[in-house]
Amino acid sequence: MKLSDFDFDLPEHLIATRPARPRSSARLLVAEGDALTDAVVMDLTRWLRPGDRLILNDTKVLPARLHGIRKRSGEAGETEARIDVTLLEPQAGGAWTALVKPLKKVRDGEDIIFSSDLSATLEARNEGQAVLRFNLTGEDFDAALNAAGAMPLPPYIAAKRAADAQDHEDYQTVWARHRGAVAAPTASLHFDAPLLERLRAHGVDFTHVTLHVGAGTFLPVKVEDVTTHRMHGEWGEVTEEAAAEIAATRAAGGRIIPVGTTALRLIETAARSGRIAPYAGVTDIFIYPGFTFHVTDALMTNFHLPKSTLLMLVSALMGQERMRRVYDYAVTEGYRFFSYGDASLLIPQERA
Repeated sequence: MKLSDFDFDLPEHLIATRPARPRSSARLLVAEGDALTDAVVMDLTRWLRPGDRLILNDTKVLPARLHGIRKRSGEAGETEARIDVTLLEPQAGGAWTALVKPLKKVRDGEDIIFSSDLSATLEARNEGQAVLRFNLTGEDFDAALNAAGAMPLPPYIAAKRAADAQDHEDYQTVWARHRGAVAAPTASLHFDAPLLERLRAHGVDFTHVTLHVGAGTFLPVKVEDVTTHRMHGEWGEVTEEAAAEIAATRAAGGRIIPVGTTALRLIETAARSGRIAPYAGVTDIFIYPGFTFHVTDALMTNFHLPKSTLLMLVSALMGQERMRRVYDYAVTEGYRFFSYGDASLLIPQERA
């Protein structure tokens, strides 16, 4: 299985830099078996049945991109340097790993000032990453970070425009609950209150799980033999209640439909024994063609990067040739791609 098997040509103008408004007005390409149907997200009730269960990732994205100043006194007098920081992951004891640019401009033990309220000390560095300790913790840290930080837009959007105040709303799901992600579960961005109410009235059930999406989700695959790629680890939890809801739905004949690849990877991690079970810990599961799905019956997801692990995941669910035709159609019909783009509903042939 070669990396080149998952490549395709994507015109630059199809990369979305802003979401559809309202959220549920985004286009939806439904791939059910061999059929393709053009729709919009608000039309989901045409394909979801009473008794189906949507799995929703309730992680909350941090405004993890910070711009600060490092000040220093020396023989040359007072000097300062602009320092850009992207938070990556909280550490035990309250520190954070982070990307710091330029890291060489900061000495161990020096402070970076982000605002009148927020600063951080460089405690250590490891393989190009920094360990920062902030001057605040808990709710005080959250408030100061919300005021000083920008949303960590994916590289393909950040290259086209800077994050702004609108992204604080746009790049967050309406059910975000547990802070810890530095990237959004983007298929979930298509849901708003009217759509959720419509689905509930239709008899669709919801289960919340938590996977804190890391910056590693954007790391490219660098090996030609994709089976040798190592996934980044991300912390997730499927509670006892969530596992019981999923098991009950399957027992009753309902379908389990994750909203987004993050929710799918988490529940499949929790079901590696063949049955869903509570789970809490780091997952680095890599799903590519040949993978055996134990709980996923269908998937709602956005359109993904060429040569990405996410494109490999949807190819595992639907088949490589089928996904190649889906993506060819999406490009031809002008669907918008990536985090702020349109959505697809992927319903494979029912397994015997």
